[in-house]
Amino acid sequence: MGRVMKYIGDQDVSPDRIQSVMETIPFTAGMTNLMTFILEHKSSVDCIIVSDSNSLFIDWILQASGLQAAVDRVYTNLAKFNELGYMEVQCCHSHDCDRCPVNLCKRKILELYLSERSDGGVKYERIFYVGDGGNDLCPTFCLRGNDIVMPRKGYALEKLLARLETQKGDSSPRAKVIVWSSGTEILEQLKASM
Repeated sequence: MGRVMKYIGDQDVSPDRIQSVMETIPFTAGMTNLMTFILEHKSSVDCIIVSDSNSLFIDWILQASGLQAAVDRVYTNLAKFNELGYMEVQCCHSHDCDRCPVNLCKRKILELYLSERSDGGVKYERIFYVGDGGNDLCPTFCLRGNDIVMPRKGYALEKLLARLETQKGDSSPRAKVIVWSSGTEILEQLKASM
């Protein structure tokens, strides 16, 4: 990401231009309805984002959509513009997981969040983990049998989970796997579980 942002800076693309492009990226079909439902049910639904993107991109997208209040917390790589107008992206955290990229282990983040919430007296009846990338596999291994992992159809996470399913032994996550193509399918599952 650092190299990409340096290249963009070298092309004299301004921070305002980057922001305006990010704010116009459309949500996946049905995601706005899903996020609106979560926002309307904040008393019973927590929502976090764990992303290998960066803080500026996510903040811009959430603010432009008016859905930032649906999200309780964002875990991602910290980003800022330097004095030359180049975006600099810093690693989210350090970890020792050999499955994940050096800047972010989504399992470590999820476990930390759940531990903090537990210390605050919150126990989750069910966790929905929604993802699409290869780096979304690691956190699925900390999910319980009554939790749900929702890989996006045709993306890396779905393929990795399918491959694990065909392997012998106990290498698959315990959570139920439900594939999604649109936010509407995620919303239907969420509503059915409430």
